[in-house]
Amino acid sequence: MRGSASPLRFLPTAAQLYPAKTAIVCGEKRFSYLEYHHRANRLGNALRQLGVGRGDRVAYLGYNCHTLLEAYYGVVQAGAVLMPLNIRLVAGDFALMLNHAGARTIVVHEDFIPVIDSIRDGLPAMRDYVAVSAGPVEGYLDYEDLLRAASPEHYVDPLMREDDVAELFYTSGTTGKPKGVMLSHRNLYANAVNFLLSLDLKSTDVLLHTIPLFHVNGWGTPHALTYVGGTHVVIPRFDARRVLELVEREKVSMCCMVPTMVNALVNTPEIASRDLASLKKLVVGGASSPEALVEAVEQKIGCTYIGSYGLTEASPVVTNSVLKEHLHNLPPAGRHRLQAKAGLPVIGVEVRVVDENGREVRHDGQQAGEVLVRGDTVMTGYWHDEEETARVVVDGWLRTGDMATVDEEGYLKIVDRKKDIIVSGGENISSLEVENVLYTHPAVLEAAVVGDPDEHWGEVAKAFVVLKPNVPPVSAQEITDFCRTRLAGFKVPRRVEFVTALPKSGTGKIMKSFLRNTYSTA
Repeated sequence: MRGSASPLRFLPTAAQLYPAKTAIVCGEKRFSYLEYHHRANRLGNALRQLGVGRGDRVAYLGYNCHTLLEAYYGVVQAGAVLMPLNIRLVAGDFALMLNHAGARTIVVHEDFIPVIDSIRDGLPAMRDYVAVSAGPVEGYLDYEDLLRAASPEHYVDPLMREDDVAELFYTSGTTGKPKGVMLSHRNLYANAVNFLLSLDLKSTDVLLHTIPLFHVNGWGTPHALTYVGGTHVVIPRFDARRVLELVEREKVSMCCMVPTMVNALVNTPEIASRDLASLKKLVVGGASSPEALVEAVEQKIGCTYIGSYGLTEASPVVTNSVLKEHLHNLPPAGRHRLQAKAGLPVIGVEVRVVDENGREVRHDGQQAGEVLVRGDTVMTGYWHDEEETARVVVDGWLRTGDMATVDEEGYLKIVDRKKDIIVSGGENISSLEVENVLYTHPAVLEAAVVGDPDEHWGEVAKAFVVLKPNVPPVSAQEITDFCRTRLAGFKVPRRVEFVTALPKSGTGKIMKSFLRNTYSTA
């Protein structure tokens, strides 16, 4: 391969240095690093035998599994582009994305074969269907049969370059124009190195994959952890009780989660009876963290909470809230406030926060502006969409659409998405600020705040609240009274609706657009 900046170098290195060490734990299956390396090689060689070539898109539809970890290396070694799909989407979404990308091969877990079968006639570019299944599936090649018939020898397409596209992730479905984020070898390599250095990964680390591996390359963990020879523990989907069990059984030292997952974890009754002493770091991104959640993690688990921020277009990690040395002795409340923030830029990533005129905001923790990102992790662009690419990446700077403040120490705090800012009577309300207050109420399990149309104010803050089980009844008035003592009057939710659950995306993020569109009182 031309150029050195590719994560494809990571697995061969780990297999050479840690051949007998456990690389992957997936259910009852365990693979050493040598076995992991050979299986990835077999996958790459099997795809080449099918005719998959340089630049071809190979889609993957399935749960977190050792097969997807193998695909992160095997598919790309063949010169192809890996295209993991969000399992929470529907048939129409899959058809739209597969056709937009022109995918020619798809690997499908057996649970999703019916949905793919329903759209097969509408996928003209698709040539190979591969099933990950317990037995033969009519019309599909068998994944394990393909691997058994292929060579375990290491092969990497010699014509690939570090600026070639290695992975393709779609960020929208049928409700909007699909955007395929193209990530190059160099993007992925830089993100993995940033992740590795900023979080001090070691060969002794055991990471439990709780976020979906289809979500922007598992945040870089398939690459970074593999490079240092750490152990991947795979769980098909997030389940708080199962997570606690695996942390105890496999001596997990690190997890990556979104706040809704952490919230479910600390509110699981079994947490008190599990030995979680091995868990040292909890990296939390995907959405802003309430300070109350940091405190709960410290009290109930005792591990370090590291807030993080990123986006698919940045491969994804931009910042981590690792404490500077002189801040470790802050009182708990001060530490929690910093750990809940987006944090400091990781190595090699430049960040600016600018006002509407393009000027840097004051580093006072008050003035908000849009986050701009530049560095080797910024995507090469959107698949077949030069116009949208030019709108989002300007002079090398990625316009994120996220609003943030910067404090005196340089820590970013995401205050909202531009589209989620509530403008009420001419005043800007950060939905995240209101949510952080709601999370401090002892009866609140989850909360989401959106703008709701209002005849007089234009829009007002509306809160959707999920109460903890087995708590005394709480009224909407009590919720607003609680907020009124902690927020300026115009920020207090004018409407409160109690729901049994909040809609979430495949990555665990709360879907505010669904709440706005479905529950609007206008």
